[in-house]
Amino acid sequence: MSAMLRCGDKLLDLSSPVIMGVLNVTPDSFSDGGRYLHVDAALRQAELMLREGAVIIDIGAESTRPNANFVSEQQELDRLLPVIERIKQQLDVIISIDTSTPAVITEAAHRGAGIINDVRALQRDGALMAAAATGLPICLMHMQGQPNTMQQQPHYVSVVDEVKVFLQQRIDACLAVGICREQLLLDVGFGFGKTLSHNLELLRRLTEFEAFNLPLLVGMSRKSMLGTILGGAAVDERLYAGIAAATIAVMNGANIVRTHDVRATKDAIAVVSAMKF
Repeated sequence: MSAMLRCGDKLLDLSSPVIMGVLNVTPDSFSDGGRYLHVDAALRQAELMLREGAVIIDIGAESTRPNANFVSEQQELDRLLPVIERIKQQLDVIISIDTSTPAVITEAAHRGAGIINDVRALQRDGALMAAAATGLPICLMHMQGQPNTMQQQPHYVSVVDEVKVFLQQRIDACLAVGICREQLLLDVGFGFGKTLSHNLELLRRLTEFEAFNLPLLVGMSRKSMLGTILGGAAVDERLYAGIAAATIAVMNGANIVRTHDVRATKDAIAVVSAMKF
């Protein structure tokens, strides 16, 4: 795995783990829906996360929580593009776009996005070719089902093996349209079509995904798996559990940690990095 990743006009140094801050410009995301719909509020939050240690800001305009509302292509563009433009103009940070929509991939890249982060692993019609045309790094995530159905009794014979097979299939699909392997990142998809036991098995065995020799991105921040472990804790009561999960993930090979809680996560990862790198 290369320690340096070209993200548009910026380089991402992965010689030690880095933080990806979450910025949802949606009215209905499970944690911060509605807080950053306006461009000024989104910019202030991006500035805060950058000061706290984020290297990447991951901007999403379509909620992918269970039973999320449908978002049209135009709605996604209208929410996302002004925020990308403002952050690109004013902040020195890598912008990631959390999208599965081909037109959004194309337009966001034109406006300075540096990473494509797709929970559907470029399976929407046209997404593969749109992503290939940008030349940007792409994060391929595993999800069983779709957001509106993914938590309806997810089932695996072997969750680790099945996620591996899926990711290999998506890697092959990318290579087939001319996307370079060195542009790819992988995400096992914690909380996306998985029970608590599936999530814990993936976290426990995350080192096995290092066999792909590609950067690993993880996102467990504030997710329901943590609430379940804590006996039903609300979203805003999951900070310490999220820090523990992120710490375990980095100890088990994660290169990028996607989080709402940048400073606390960065401090925890700094300790792991001091021991490991």
